[in-house]
Amino acid sequence: MDRFFVLCLGLIVLTYSLSHLYRVIAIALHIVDKPDHRSAHTTVTPTGAGAVFVLLFCIGMLLTSYSGELGLHENVFITMLVPVLLISVLGLADDYGQLPWSARAIAHLLIASWGVYLFGFPKLLIGSIELDLGMIGLVFGAIALTWFINLYNFMDGIDGIAAGEALFALMSVTIISIFIGDQQMSVPVLILASVLFGFLLINWPKAKVFMGDVGSGFLGLVLGLFMLSEVLVNVWCWMILFAWFVTDACLTISIRLVRGERIYEAHSLHAYQHLNRALGTGYTLFLIGGINLVWLLPLGIAAQVYPGFGLGLLVLAAAPLIIFQYYCGAGQLSPRVMTD
Repeated sequence: MDRFFVLCLGLIVLTYSLSHLYRVIAIALHIVDKPDHRSAHTTVTPTGAGAVFVLLFCIGMLLTSYSGELGLHENVFITMLVPVLLISVLGLADDYGQLPWSARAIAHLLIASWGVYLFGFPKLLIGSIELDLGMIGLVFGAIALTWFINLYNFMDGIDGIAAGEALFALMSVTIISIFIGDQQMSVPVLILASVLFGFLLINWPKAKVFMGDVGSGFLGLVLGLFMLSEVLVNVWCWMILFAWFVTDACLTISIRLVRGERIYEAHSLHAYQHLNRALGTGYTLFLIGGINLVWLLPLGIAAQVYPGFGLGLLVLAAAPLIIFQYYCGAGQLSPRVMTD
């Protein structure tokens, strides 16, 4: 394991260093995000830097698999490297020039279906009843994973939020597993956490690079597979830890649908985007981080300790977030309560 932690440290340094190198290349090739009326940033910023942590994640997985440090139950993640690269290439193409939403949706559904076929859909424990949804679960899982891939793209709208949210969840499940669960660590989880930490150092406000669709699509797929395969903790715990992202995206889409808007068109109406305009990026990140730590993490721990109550704990976690996000303006043209 000492070699593995050296590898993780190396991945942090490499991700940070290569992200800087990517920045220089992206500026030279004009792979940049130019600010408009919807943007949270005000300067031209290189985008697509998620390609760096995608590549290093794949290299880290292959190295640990070759050395035998990737546990047998985790070797199935190696089989996902091809679809991971496919969704990343798709995202990179979208960063270069916007692809038709219908083509992206079909590609995402096919890749998600492949992932669910390989990993399956978890049995759901509700009270003392264990539900095995069989084929229905596989279909629902493919749709849910497709949604999560796109959700992660929707929620990557301000500096540091997408990488920060993922890093919070990855470290939380690791800590929960060590101190409350099976006292285990997951190699794929720690590899992903390492590359994201290195990236967050350059993506933290004021970001020098953006991950782009290549990074957000990759994160949505891999994190969704972690959930479905119940790496380290059960699916209820995973969902609670991502409750801010899930509720903000779902509430925003629902309100826009009711208003008759085209939900695939770009906008800046998520609750976190309204908060960003009112508070600034740094305060918004710390607010969401505080909610994650003070509210969602304890409920996630409870869901892992008492899995039969997981669904109820998820509802308890989400309900106040939905109310708060609604009054922050999720899906609306302006907040119902403005922050002075």
